[in-house]
Amino acid sequence: MITAALRQNVTATWGEEGARWLERLPETLSEISALWDLVPGEPFDLSYHYVAPATLADGTPAVLKLGVPSAGSLAEEAPALTAFAGRGAVRLLRADLPRGALLLERALPGRRARDVPEPAATSAAVAVMRVLHVPSPPVLPDVLVQARAFDAYLARFPDADGPLPHAHVTTAAGLMRELCASSPSRVLLHGDLHHDNILEASRSPWLAIDPHGLTGDPAYEIGSWLFNPTPANRDPSLTALVPSRLEQFAAELGYPLERLVAWGFVKSVLSDVWTAESWVRGATWSPVSRAHDVASLLLAQLP
Repeated sequence: MITAALRQNVTATWGEEGARWLERLPETLSEISALWDLVPGEPFDLSYHYVAPATLADGTPAVLKLGVPSAGSLAEEAPALTAFAGRGAVRLLRADLPRGALLLERALPGRRARDVPEPAATSAAVAVMRVLHVPSPPVLPDVLVQARAFDAYLARFPDADGPLPHAHVTTAAGLMRELCASSPSRVLLHGDLHHDNILEASRSPWLAIDPHGLTGDPAYEIGSWLFNPTPANRDPSLTALVPSRLEQFAAELGYPLERLVAWGFVKSVLSDVWTAESWVRGATWSPVSRAHDVASLLLAQLP
């Protein structure tokens, strides 16, 4: 039930609180199953949450998601899904945030966008973005809060002796603040829209799952797409797709290419900074990733 990856990620991220949540997870699963009258199936691949298919009493297929209650991610996912209201994202069926539990619509057949060739995969992302970007609930944080990760990294590694290229981090930190200040509009963002978070569905061609729930510039959304799928795989053929993906986003969404390049660079560096935080806490990590490769590619294209 509790995989080695789930245990490592949860304890590395939330420490003793995460360990207590893992210890109580079987009991929480039993409580929620009884409370919501559902039968959970075998869990999916687990990373930071317990996620499993479930069948409701009337036979409806669903997904049960359990996480550390105070972690904040589920508390932001729930209002984001409520605001999306099924447009471009799975529906939130029930929530018990004190227990850290969400019951979600299950997207079927559930093929992931990673299994679709380009340029159709990027067109799927565009289709989802067009309907996701609605007015944001006031409870959700501004995307600018993520700039704190750059500040924390630079405070820990003020010179060029850190695990990441110093110029990448300092440039991304300043550029993110410039982009947020010049945003032409502010909308509800998914926040982590990549190839494993867009699934084929029966009621809509594609639906997003696992939103982070942020407020900000709609162009921010394309960042995660550029260094996915499988960011740890430094396949040069995937990195080579970045220019065509950017041009496709610009053409199909109508956003300025220069702005997309800038957000792509910022989000790629931010991904590595977040991974570096995990490394500092003791997780295994190589400082060279596809996010690094994409950032290096895009740095030369910044105005």
